[in-house]
Amino acid sequence: MSKLKTILCFDEMLTPKIITFVYWLMLVGVTVAGFVTMAGSLFGGLGLIIGGAIGARIWSELMIVLFKIHENLHKLANGNKE
Repeated sequence: MSKLKTILCFDEMLTPKIITFVYWLMLVGVTVAGFVTMAGSLFGGLGLIIGGAIGARIWSELMIVLFKIHENLHKLANGNKE
């Protein structure tokens, strides 16, 4: 019950746990789109796979950084109150 309360009261962020799953979904989507593109252009498909994988990783890392900043600010705020 305590875990549910922390999630419902926004004491704990839920999104960072989901980002890894979304990252893997993006990689699967980019890979499928790359293979479909390879039917018309081999280098275009390879470029899509490589560029998409790098883009998905950058997006995921930026999201994680935002939530880490939030987590550290939350720790600082709680540390100053004690």
